[in-house]
Amino acid sequence: MIRRLIPNALTILRFLLVPVFMYFLFVSQNKNQVLISLIIFIVAALTDYVDGTLARKWNVVSDFGKIMDPLADKFLVLTALAGLCWLPPYNLNNVIFFVVLAREILISVLREVQQRRGIVVAADSLGKLKTVMQMIGITFALGTWALLPRIGKNLFTAVNIWFWLIVVITIASGFNYIRVMYKKGA
Repeated sequence: MIRRLIPNALTILRFLLVPVFMYFLFVSQNKNQVLISLIIFIVAALTDYVDGTLARKWNVVSDFGKIMDPLADKFLVLTALAGLCWLPPYNLNNVIFFVVLAREILISVLREVQQRRGIVVAADSLGKLKTVMQMIGITFALGTWALLPRIGKNLFTAVNIWFWLIVVITIASGFNYIRVMYKKGA
């Protein structure tokens, strides 16, 4: 019985970590606020991996988990991207944030509509690549921000290129999802 609860409890924990992450990234005046944010982000990202692995391994995939797990991921990633776009030292272009936000809203709405019609479109390899690249990029950017005394031009450029590549993959995965959804619904 307890096995059924663990994956969902990890998803709830990830939801609860998002406002704590947000507080440390945007509000806290602690001199280690970015390092604390990085640690919270890594813990939350690990709960995503662990809850999915356990749910599949123990065959305890739930409707709650199917809905709330990706939602928790979206909140976590979007909060981190907002920080990287709106706060120094990176101040990434806001287009990066808004493209990812628009894709997540559009695909979430379409997924919900399709599920109500009995059509399930699972995440594909592009969607998974997008998520992995987001997690790696955010972890790296927060890590360099937290641990380096300053962000040099080359590092700044590399992080920018990485996130623009994420934008391209985000758009491609969105179009691919719509294509697959259309085929299943046709």
